[in-house]
Amino acid sequence: MQESVKREGQDEIEASKAPLIEHLIELRQRLIYALIGVGIGFVICFAFATDIYNLLVWPYQVARGEGQKIEMIYTAPHEFFFTKLKLALFGAVFLAFPLIALQLYKFVAPGLYKNERQAFRPYLLWTFILFIAGAAVVYFVVMPLAMKFFLSMEQTGGPVEIHLQARVSEYLSLIMTLIIGFGIMFQLPVVLTLLAQAGIIGAQNLRDFRRYAIVAITAAAGILSPPDPFSMIAMAAPTILLYEAAIVAVARVEKARLEREAAQQASSE
Repeated sequence: MQESVKREGQDEIEASKAPLIEHLIELRQRLIYALIGVGIGFVICFAFATDIYNLLVWPYQVARGEGQKIEMIYTAPHEFFFTKLKLALFGAVFLAFPLIALQLYKFVAPGLYKNERQAFRPYLLWTFILFIAGAAVVYFVVMPLAMKFFLSMEQTGGPVEIHLQARVSEYLSLIMTLIIGFGIMFQLPVVLTLLAQAGIIGAQNLRDFRRYAIVAITAAAGILSPPDPFSMIAMAAPTILLYEAAIVAVARVEKARLEREAAQQASSE
């Protein structure tokens, strides 16, 4: 029997093997770099926390109407301070994400074959791009629709006047939850194509599972979005479209993987 040909980059992996303690030291170093990035981002975001918060209130302003005064309250002396801390931490992780992704890649790269490293790099970029896309959908579409729905419940001109006086902490929690929820949902193509790269799923599997996926996406949108139909549809519809796009991407990945495996098998004969 002919000796099987080593996969490309296998010698490099063998040379990079290290004891467990060295891996732990490397992990600690990567975490330190990531935390330094988050710390720098935190300082920057906290310095501009009020401006960032005012920017996040724009969807509320759109829902209320141009020229209408927005009044928000906080009911504890420390509430707005802690709200700015939470906002600064959220913004810091957002700003430091490229550095965090780079440190993650540098930690796992030595254990990957050369072709696997080349395939892994684009996913780091697409993860960030899709998260940005999800945040943009929240900011420009979902949040204005949700606030219009909530403001429609105000009662004026009757025996009882009921007006929305939003708390600064609760408004921030709402928009942050939506951004995180949409950001996670928009990672669907990345997850599916990674599974396709590993040979776990194929395009036909996704096509057969389509009806169940639509039900699951709709249920997840109902849980992660505010309790109004507009927000749920705004979350579910793009995610279903992303699922369809993932089928196309997985088909391309699957074809490329099969061609690569066939070429490797032919070269080993």
